[in-house]
Amino acid sequence: MQENFSLQPYNTFGVDAKARYFTEVNSIEALKEALTFSKNQHLPLLLLGGGSNILLTKDFDGLAIQLNLKGISEENISENEVLVTAKAGENWHEFVSYCLQKNYGGLENLSLIPGNVGTSPMQNIGAYGTEIKDIFVSCQVLDLETLEIKAFNLEECRFGYRDSIFKQEGKGRYVILNVTFKLTRKDHHIKTEYGAIKSELENLGIENPTIQDVSKAVINIRQSKLPDPKQIGNAGSFFKNPTIPLAQFEDLKQKFENIQGYPNGDMVKVPAGWLIEQCGWKGKQIGNVASHTLQSLVIINATGNATGKEIFDFSTEIISSVKEKFGIELEREVNII
Repeated sequence: MQENFSLQPYNTFGVDAKARYFTEVNSIEALKEALTFSKNQHLPLLLLGGGSNILLTKDFDGLAIQLNLKGISEENISENEVLVTAKAGENWHEFVSYCLQKNYGGLENLSLIPGNVGTSPMQNIGAYGTEIKDIFVSCQVLDLETLEIKAFNLEECRFGYRDSIFKQEGKGRYVILNVTFKLTRKDHHIKTEYGAIKSELENLGIENPTIQDVSKAVINIRQSKLPDPKQIGNAGSFFKNPTIPLAQFEDLKQKFENIQGYPNGDMVKVPAGWLIEQCGWKGKQIGNVASHTLQSLVIINATGNATGKEIFDFSTEIISSVKEKFGIELEREVNII
């Protein structure tokens, strides 16, 4: 247990906020011990994974726990299916790479997403036509109140777009210990129709892609437009893509002919990046904070010296300008602490 501890290395924005107490846990027993300490001392809790989906706007007057639970196990359930369970502290992309090396299919479109396995179900991470819910089987969690371990299946997690029970009524109540996925062993379902995957595969000269080829294409696309958090502080996509009623979208189309949208029944998902770019934010910098030059959906710690409050205020200005121009209120995808 350490006091007055800098969390700068533990958040991908690189914000230098301090925690009153900090500890790293490598086992469930150590986690329970830390939780008991926080309860006895009446301390607020901050559970840290890969630090890729948080913005620390001030010092944290409580106990920050870095979850470092590691391990991967497998169980073949049929000739074509395998259950793979990864503990919460496993790095997400390293886990995807592990599965690809074993030729297990289902995760390839989710390559190079920052963060750890334990946080993947919380916001039902997704990219290029795949979401966690598509391959999710179950997860084990620790109830922070009772310190009992329980399992959540697919239905109980109530996954939605960048949403789950862990962001709603279960928020702050559970810590995810491990996640189990059902992957394919040979008859893989290759998804290349979303985004720029097809054109990137063409650039690579690949006509009949393997799951490894799809992963390579996804990695190339992500690296071409998203900054590496190790090089420049960011948390990936800062905002959710808003979903609006079809009627509202049709009205906007009368005014903005080039507006992009992906219909789903009587609702339409509108790319937040497009809205932000139309408001002139792409590449714009205010003080230490900027919108990325290649992807306006990404807010960056441009100088490396930005405070969390500066980043938060910058995002508030983006939300205000999009609301004023399009009548759409953007929602932050990043957790604000």
